Amino acid sequence: MKLSHALRIQRRDVVALVGGGGKTSVMFRLGDELAAQGWRVVTTTSTHIGANQVGMAPHAILQPTHELTVSSLPDSPTLLVGQIDPRTNKASGLRPEIIDRILPELGVDVVINEADGARMRPFKAPADHEPVIPSSTTLVVPMVGLDVVGRPLEGAHVHRPERVVALTGAEWGQPVTPEMIAAVLTHPQGGLKGVPPHARVVALINKVETETQVEAAGRLAELLLKAPQVEAVAMGAVQGADPVRRVKSRVAVVVLAAGESRRFGRLKQLEPWGDGTLLTHAVEVALASQAGQVVVVLGCQAEACRAALEEAGIGPKHEQSVTLVGNPDWEEGQSTSVRAGLAALEENVGGAIFHLADQPGVTPAVMEALIERHASTLAPVVWPEYQGRRGNPVLFDRVAFAELGKLSGDVGGKPVLLAYARANAAERVAVEEPGVLLDIDSPRDLPQV
Repeated sequence: MKLSHALRIQRRDVVALVGGGGKTSVMFRLGDELAAQGWRVVTTTSTHIGANQVGMAPHAILQPTHELTVSSLPDSPTLLVGQIDPRTNKASGLRPEIIDRILPELGVDVVINEADGARMRPFKAPADHEPVIPSSTTLVVPMVGLDVVGRPLEGAHVHRPERVVALTGAEWGQPVTPEMIAAVLTHPQGGLKGVPPHARVVALINKVETETQVEAAGRLAELLLKAPQVEAVAMGAVQGADPVRRVKSRVAVVVLAAGESRRFGRLKQLEPWGDGTLLTHAVEVALASQAGQVVVVLGCQAEACRAALEEAGIGPKHEQSVTLVGNPDWEEGQSTSVRAGLAALEENVGGAIFHLADQPGVTPAVMEALIERHASTLAPVVWPEYQGRRGNPVLFDRVAFAELGKLSGDVGGKPVLLAYARANAAERVAVEEPGVLLDIDSPRDLPQV
């Protein structure tokens, strides 16, 4: 996966890279990716950058920004700096208020800013004077190099280890742990320091190359995502052919259970299944997955459905907490339940699996497969296939939420799914569970599932 895709870069973004583990490499790699798409990109620093690193830029313009015009910018990404200081052998950066003016005044598409220094260390905590993040910043990327894990907490491996000690309570010289890294990167005086209120936060774990490292990075990502401000965590090796291997984000499950089961003859959500009902089983499957939030949309006989969930120990007040949403417009069709489910999602959710309450053959393993494929592709839509046939449930990335919200009538997400499929933008996962194809429309369907 490309960096620009993993970080969800859009035109008019101002990106701030903070922390350690290869910020300069990320800055130029990201700039190259965007320039290859025909975008105009300015790469710069709001602090200082080593003079030897200036040569990594395709073009370095060593002059004040007021002398620049759109026509003077080359097509390649541009390292925009002030001047080389012979005493420090560093290039001085731009003041944040000047960086704030680049997009509106120079007409470029994206600005990428290295907002602090780490002296080539994979891990750091900021000093009082850093990072320098312009107010126009729309995306902050706290970074770390995974190779620091297990290394002693000392200056040879960590920039400003005394600050790490102050933020985490760790002891000098102890091995750096994922917990220590997560505590620093999610601390308001650490990786989240100076983040503008409107900016997104996507952490980046660099130097992830082997499968063992992917697993270790995944555990660190789980810790980072405990901070609500962190939208997602990208994992990879920036200097590799494919710089990002996975992007871990929060995925919710929306259980659609509002219909009246007209063809079934009675409310099938309350039909006995196992130790409970079809409804409680559907919710338990969702809770058994790695989904971060479970939303249940109720409509017809909502109070009876709530009582069934309560009896099964499922609800907002129980350990197995779910968000129960009433859909007063359920008679207008499934699209109203889709919209009700979307409205109940937490703001930092990166995707949602829409699960039908009448598909008891779906397992947590199916949901895990969808989540894993989404993490490795960030595809707008991911569906399961059994023996080449498309099934349910379907995972929709948040980029598709707006389109789902425009649906009307008695339809689910199929029109949106088909649109992305026609654009070759959807992903599919082969599964061994035939239950992804089977739903219950009449009582005679029950023994088949």
